[in-house]
Amino acid sequence: MTDYSKLKPGLTGHAQILVGEEQTAPRVGSGRVRVLATPVMINMMEAAALDAIESLLPPGHQSLGTHLDVGHYAATPVGMTLRATAEVTKVDGRNVTFRVEAFDDRERVGDGTHSRVVVNVERFDLRIQKKLKGEV
Repeated sequence: MTDYSKLKPGLTGHAQILVGEEQTAPRVGSGRVRVLATPVMINMMEAAALDAIESLLPPGHQSLGTHLDVGHYAATPVGMTLRATAEVTKVDGRNVTFRVEAFDDRERVGDGTHSRVVVNVERFDLRIQKKLKGEV
């Protein structure tokens, strides 16, 4: 049995970017208004979750996102910094739940919950190869 004892509620992670044209809704195909795209905000929330736990996982293991329930409440213009945070709220075996938030230079722009599952990379890759071959 794999030891996930280092994963505990209260662990936190962070990620940030300076919002550029490449992170706007028109560039990523999620809208027409030239502000931070929701998928980019979500990506930063996931990056913060990774920052919270990846270094604590057993060798040969990684976490994969399984669920997001987030709101995006305020627009962030090009030139502002977006900061995302993630805090572990629950660990159930290899399933980890986070409270995630995103802030720009002026206000909170999004928040919600995010879940990840810890996988053995070698076993996961074998399943993917079987799927490609039509064996699953």
